[in-house]
Amino acid sequence: MMNYEDYQHILFKRREPHVLWMTLNRPDVLNAADARLHTELVEVWKTIDRDPWVQAAVVTGAGRAFSAGGDLALVENAYRNPEEVARILDEARDLVYNILHCSKPVVSAINGAAVGAGLVVALLADVSIASEKARLADGHLRMGVAAGDHAAIIWPLLCGMAKAKYYLLTSEFVSGAEAERIGLVSLCVPHEELHERAMAVATTLATGPRHAIKYTKRALNQWLLQAAPIFDHSLALEMLGFFHEDMMDGVHALREKREARYTSSGE
Repeated sequence: MMNYEDYQHILFKRREPHVLWMTLNRPDVLNAADARLHTELVEVWKTIDRDPWVQAAVVTGAGRAFSAGGDLALVENAYRNPEEVARILDEARDLVYNILHCSKPVVSAINGAAVGAGLVVALLADVSIASEKARLADGHLRMGVAAGDHAAIIWPLLCGMAKAKYYLLTSEFVSGAEAERIGLVSLCVPHEELHERAMAVATTLATGPRHAIKYTKRALNQWLLQAAPIFDHSLALEMLGFFHEDMMDGVHALREKREARYTSSGE
C-alpha cells in the first residue's frame, strides 16, 4: 500500500473542509502517464480510501491538459511483449475497479485534453466537471487497438450506444460543451470558473451526510459493475492489439503527427 510521500507524479493538497486536491503533475508532457504515473493512478484510490481525514477528493491536471493518456514509450515497450502486456492489463483493470470501489466521492476538474488513461479518471469520477477548453477522446482506435480501458463499462450508460459507438469508433474529440450536452460529463463551465466550481461541489460532498453519500455512490456504481464482464472482455481484446502491426502504425503516426496508415486496412 502506498502513502502520499510515495507518489512522484501526483501532487496533494489538503483543503478544508476535508477535501483532498490531487494534481497530475507531468505538465511538460501534458500529464501523459508513463509507467510510474500509470501505477500511481491505480494505487491512489486505495490511499485516499483509507485516509480518515479525506471526505471528498478533486483530481485535475497541471498546466494546460488533464492528461494526454498513456506515454507512447510505455506502449512501444509493450509491443509483442507478453509480460508487459499482462502487467498493463492488470493495471488497467485495477484502475477502473479501484475508482469504483473507492468509498470517498471524487470530483474531476477536466481542465484541458483528457485522453486514454486520463479519460478513465475524468469520466469515472462521481462528478465530472469539464472546462469549456476541455477536449475528450478515447483514442484507442487511433492507436490501432480496441477501445478497452473504461469505454465499454461507462460510455453507453452515460451518452447512449449511438453516441458511444460514433465517438469510440472514430476517436473524434468531444468538446466540453458537447460532452455535457450528450451526458458524457456532469457539467461544463467557463475555464476560469473550473477550480472554484469543482471545489464548491467537493465541499458540498465533504460536508454532506457521509454515510448516505457513500452508500448512494455504492448503489449507483452497481450499474457499472453489472457491466464488469463486458469491460473485462473489452480489455482482453484491447491487449490482443498489442501484438498486431496496426498498433505500431498508430504509434508512429502519433509521433509524426500525421494520419495513420494501418497494415490491416491494406493501404
